[in-house]
Amino acid sequence: MVSITGPRQSGKSTLVKAVFPEYQYENLEDPGVLAMALDDPVGFIRHRPQKLIIDEAQLAPELFNVIQVVSDEVGTPGQYVLSGSQNFLLLKQITQSLAGRVGLLKLMPLSYREAHGAVSELRVEDFVIRGGYPRLYDVDIPPEVYYENYLSTYITRDVSGYVEPSNLSVFRNFIAACADGCANLLNLTSLANDVGISPKTARSWLSLLESSYVVQLLQPYHANLRKRLTKTPKLFFYDTGLLCHLLGIRTTDQLLTSRHRGAVIENLVISETAKRHMNAGRQPQLYFYRDDSKIEVDLLDMTNPTATELVEIKSSATYRSSFTRHLASVGNLIGVDVANQSVVMNADKTVMVGGRTVWSMRDWLLRE
Repeated sequence: MVSITGPRQSGKSTLVKAVFPEYQYENLEDPGVLAMALDDPVGFIRHRPQKLIIDEAQLAPELFNVIQVVSDEVGTPGQYVLSGSQNFLLLKQITQSLAGRVGLLKLMPLSYREAHGAVSELRVEDFVIRGGYPRLYDVDIPPEVYYENYLSTYITRDVSGYVEPSNLSVFRNFIAACADGCANLLNLTSLANDVGISPKTARSWLSLLESSYVVQLLQPYHANLRKRLTKTPKLFFYDTGLLCHLLGIRTTDQLLTSRHRGAVIENLVISETAKRHMNAGRQPQLYFYRDDSKIEVDLLDMTNPTATELVEIKSSATYRSSFTRHLASVGNLIGVDVANQSVVMNADKTVMVGGRTVWSMRDWLLRE
């Protein structure tokens, strides 16, 4: 049994139908299909083939118990494929009824490497604004129109059952406040004050955004070092197109002059690095380093435990020797060789400087 999770409109339905063409497909967003599933969950499952895709499965919670029974009776792996946009509810049902029986897969928006494979002339700066949602590459639709509809659909369908109706507009403002704080240390009290809610509500809403794959938290690196290390995570978005929309950045010229430019570029590298690992079947182990002396490195990629990478991320197109200052000190402290220390920036080409790789943004994003 397989479950596909990921953000709304990341292509889950398209993927499962393409990968499993011999499976019968049922979408519970169809009112007639949903009515049958709710009215007779046992009959719904038993009167259908054992190779079955159930999209938006979380809409009929009683199906999960029936799936468990039938799956155990047959004992054949791969009988059911479950997908849905309300990831928090889908995962809750899986945890309660199908724990240990389901392989969990995540489908993120397209990476730059994937989008570039389809649109070879796609520039990095254009990808930053457009983002990675497949429909933006399938249909000629302005990103600002797409993302406003995306937010409206997400709020009215995915979170409306978890946020009081009178607070839905406030929740929309909360997402925008998260965008404004992107790439910074998470401050729930400040976020709560910005939109007029309690810190407890802010924490609950942030959990919704995390489980919906709208935002992600980059955790700080912890180790038994003789330094006081930051314990507060940083806030990032899974998709820079949505982030730019929330920040009011509509063009590459606006990005160049935006006060959020550095944060957006940092978000790009963090999110694309995570996608690169996930697309290769690896669980990303990404962190940042910051101590009480304000020594900071933007990214520690510990996904390969034998080859930790230290990465500084810069929006500048001009290399400065100061970019590597913290790489050297932190590398010495935690034992990362110079060869695994990098700078990623808006350079024209990738070069070696002092044994370190200075990556062009394009080359970093096209890494396998």
